[in-house]
Amino acid sequence: MKTPTRRRIAWGILAAVLFAAPVDALAQSARAGAASAHNEAVPRKQVSENRYTAGFITGPPYSTEFAMVQDIATVLASGQKTGPHGEVALRVLPMVGTGGVRNISDLLTLAGADMAIAPVVLVDRLRDAKTFGDINHKLVYITLLHTEEFHLLVRPEIKSLDDLAGKTVSLGEADSTEDVLGREAFDTLGVKVNAVNLGLDAALERMRRGQASAVLLLSGKPIKPLLALNTRLDNLRLLPIPYSQSLQREFLPSTLDHADYPNIIADGQKVETIAIQSALFAYNWPAGSPRYDLLENFTRSFFSRFSEFLGDGHAAKWREVNLAARLPGWQRFGPAEHWLNLQSMGADAARNGSGNAGSAPNPAANSSEQRDQLFREFLQWRDRQQQGK
Repeated sequence: MKTPTRRRIAWGILAAVLFAAPVDALAQSARAGAASAHNEAVPRKQVSENRYTAGFITGPPYSTEFAMVQDIATVLASGQKTGPHGEVALRVLPMVGTGGVRNISDLLTLAGADMAIAPVVLVDRLRDAKTFGDINHKLVYITLLHTEEFHLLVRPEIKSLDDLAGKTVSLGEADSTEDVLGREAFDTLGVKVNAVNLGLDAALERMRRGQASAVLLLSGKPIKPLLALNTRLDNLRLLPIPYSQSLQREFLPSTLDHADYPNIIADGQKVETIAIQSALFAYNWPAGSPRYDLLENFTRSFFSRFSEFLGDGHAAKWREVNLAARLPGWQRFGPAEHWLNLQSMGADAARNGSGNAGSAPNPAANSSEQRDQLFREFLQWRDRQQQGK
């Protein structure tokens, strides 16, 4: 063996040892924080000393939510002034979670966890049941996000939901959103399945071997691993989930079509399914604290650069987001509310000052529907102004 080869191997072993230690420590910290949240009626929030890094809990790596947080981290990292050693004033650090209850538990407990993308229906339930104490004052929302669709991938012999009765169905990781809401949806529809908790790769492998009949995924469409499926080889398909009256309280109607999954759904066909609403929640740090200031910096940067997320190369779900939309029953993060109000005032002043077709929209409206529409018009007006410079 040549000396350079030996050196490369030695450096590889050293890197593996050095990298494994902090990752293992982080995993142990996350498990300890989650266990603490389950053992205490009121979780205790840890505080990070890093004043320039905002921790963002998201879903598993295959999810659209994870891709959206990566978009945020990448976009906001650009265009910043750096310090003498290359440091930036704002850094967004994605923190991979399983989704569901665990993400909220982590947001309430883990040091460095400032924000999380979470399903509104689950957060509402945790608040109403006081699972983690009174979280109505511990969490605020920054903005509503997008809908997350149920994807029920099945083997070819499964023709309807009734065919899944007694069959093995993977509902993702334990306590994930798929697990919690999937069990509820099947129970509501009167289909008793043999639910198991598997990662996506393991679930797909069992389906190919005939050891499982279906896997349920809950994420914004399209989900990347599903786009990679070859239906001729894998022989899998998406099964409709009809929107019945019994589901109307907690779920929304939605569809999956050929444009979403050209490799699975034939051109001109649609697959009915159900969906839920997601939102960007933040820990309600005390006003004036370093973490509060960091979140304010994040919100200002995120909102002011939002139009960048609507272009090609970013997650398609960004096009569903309306920053001005309100989340009933929850308080919006103060700087986010302030920013939106300033934009409305600025748009009003610009329109009144110009009085022509290229002017900004008038935001003088009280209803949430009018405000939502006016904010969309403001974004279009602002883009026109920037293009005209």
